[in-house]
Amino acid sequence: MGSHRRLAPSGFDRGAVSALGVLSAAAAALGALTAVPASATPHDDTRSEVDRLYEEAEQATEAFNKAGERAEALRRQLRHAQDRIARQQGHINDLREQLGSLAGAQYRSGGLDPSLALLFSDDPADYLDKASVLNRISAHQAGELRELQAALRDLAQERTEAAGQLAELERSRKAVAGHKRTVERKLARARRLLDALPAAERAAYDRASRSGRSGLPGLTGAVPASGRAAAALAAARSALGRPYVWGANGPTGFDCSGLMQWSYAQAGVALPRTSQAQAHTGHRVPLSEARPGDIVTYRSDASHVGMYAGNGQVIHAPYPGAPVRYDPVGMMPVSSVTRP
Repeated sequence: MGSHRRLAPSGFDRGAVSALGVLSAAAAALGALTAVPASATPHDDTRSEVDRLYEEAEQATEAFNKAGERAEALRRQLRHAQDRIARQQGHINDLREQLGSLAGAQYRSGGLDPSLALLFSDDPADYLDKASVLNRISAHQAGELRELQAALRDLAQERTEAAGQLAELERSRKAVAGHKRTVERKLARARRLLDALPAAERAAYDRASRSGRSGLPGLTGAVPASGRAAAALAAARSALGRPYVWGANGPTGFDCSGLMQWSYAQAGVALPRTSQAQAHTGHRVPLSEARPGDIVTYRSDASHVGMYAGNGQVIHAPYPGAPVRYDPVGMMPVSSVTRP
């Protein structure tokens, strides 16, 4: 089965620029979908169209998830920046009040020329001491105020840049969501074509979607890699039969990476949101050494993911219209096996 289907230097996240490039490329690639030729034979062409659209839909979903994750991270950073700015503004206001008090004290002393004030002072030595201290305090406070004002300007600029970056990420997310809707429409058309096939042809397609690849190692692996892996596997098993839902990470519906994230969360392990990021969480093991609870990613771009369940099977959320289920681990080309 071929498929299932700057910031500026003062900004928060230099990786956001490259993320935007990846998302833009994904959006451009997904925009190039073509319709089923009218002259094509219904059986073979319907199968290939459904396969292609399932794969592209999954790529769109993972890009959508990544954009949402990046946008939420920037929102948190913005909130922290605003908190820091508010604290520094309060500090500056306190300093201004202190400086105002000092200026008022100087005014109340008469604002006299220092030489005259010294002349009329009852204790010239005491006056000189006070004047020296006052000058030092004023200079220190003024210097501190200038420093904080500069920091405030930097933070304001940082907030402006981060807000602009967030707007860019939101636009990218909307673009990917638009392509997702396009793929959904094509999936609906492909599903109608598939449903129009004779029952035997539909059954043959379903069997093909569950078939494994030859030449894989003999896998049994009945023992989970750890207690956490066992708990995650139990959670994944509890989700069997629940529907595939775009961008969902449980508990009533899942996309492929959402199922992995939710299952491991039940075991107290925080996984990233996308299948590509999940492929790099933990350490890699050979497919021949896969144990229950390991994460198996598929295709060269790691756009699909499932959990190894033992005995050569994975649990995964396959594609729209197919519930969470068991399938052979070799249902698609394996990209990596990762043990969180």
